[in-house]
Amino acid sequence: MKYINRHFSPPEQSYFLFGPRGTGKSTFLKHHYQNALWIDLLMADVYRSLSAFPERLRERVEGNPDKNIIIIDEVQKIPDLLGVVHALVEEHKNKQFILTGSSARKLKRTGVNLLVGRLHYYTMHPFMLSEDMDSSFEEVLDRGLVPVVAKSAEPRATLDAYVSLYVQEEVQQEGLVRNIGAFHRFLESISFSHGAQLNISNVAREAQIERKVVEGYIHILQDILLAYRIPVFTKKAKRTVVRHPKFYVYDCGVFRTLRPRGPLDRPEDISGAALEGLVAQHLKAFLAYSAEKNDLYYWRTQSGVEVDFILYGESGIIAIEVKNAKQVRNQDLKGLKAFRTDYPQAQCILLYRGTEKLLINDVQCLPVDAFLRTLSPKKSIDAAF
Repeated sequence: MKYINRHFSPPEQSYFLFGPRGTGKSTFLKHHYQNALWIDLLMADVYRSLSAFPERLRERVEGNPDKNIIIIDEVQKIPDLLGVVHALVEEHKNKQFILTGSSARKLKRTGVNLLVGRLHYYTMHPFMLSEDMDSSFEEVLDRGLVPVVAKSAEPRATLDAYVSLYVQEEVQQEGLVRNIGAFHRFLESISFSHGAQLNISNVAREAQIERKVVEGYIHILQDILLAYRIPVFTKKAKRTVVRHPKFYVYDCGVFRTLRPRGPLDRPEDISGAALEGLVAQHLKAFLAYSAEKNDLYYWRTQSGVEVDFILYGESGIIAIEVKNAKQVRNQDLKGLKAFRTDYPQAQCILLYRGTEKLLINDVQCLPVDAFLRTLSPKKSIDAAF
């Protein structure tokens, strides 16, 4: 199977590499570090040995003096290893330790701060379209870009199994929730919040679960890297803006699998939310891999005027609106015009499903497919305009 080069550029020092299951962390590391000492905690015998006596990690490292790169895969399985790694990092300055994980929950509880300042933190995201992807845009919008799904011979079946196994392995087996039925109801309910302001009370009511429980479930989704929130842009605000963040499932294909469909669900609504999520996940990956330091926000006033994404930082202020339509209407530019009134230095971009590059009222209107296929952290974001 063809190896797809990733945009992630690994550092020379020791580091954490987090990312959801199936995003290609292990594949990348095995390709990049072919002579590393590999410790896979998903292997039953390795897990049993090190969970019983974490100090055996020292024996493995010191028993392989020719191995200067040590990779511990899925380190959250045995958080007690962090103390041993901490000591080894201090003692073996010539070795590089790489720790992967698909959940930060256990590590938070057991003191991951031990290694803050010694191991840098990086994340692996689903594929970006600029990573030599040859799938059609419609296929990507339907199935998403999780590598284990994108490279499958049967993507739809793999995606359905992936979501089920993720819930079973990361949630049920780790004992993160007591009532798995309630958690499944929550997943269905929270899927309607994808690409929208997060109203926890509404989610709790729809799922018939207490609000406090829903808050805990949302934190679980974030800890196991299945979802994230984007805050409101409030810097030097000239008008009153909302306070609630927007919520996204980390991949548009995973969102489509979680989202229930029925006779009252308009396909264009689901497709529109998936498109916005696809842009969001590309922007998240771009920011994670890029040398430029920028943050991701959205903007919405109390009166309901909104811009989907605001990039703020070394690249300046870039406002991006996403429309699931093949034509640009004047009303589609309303949010961008209002934002530029408050922030005249902002670059304003509208991404749409058409094929032509347009300039309307100083707003660059770009085909979303072409924009995402050009977006690369190895270049300034301006190169995608």
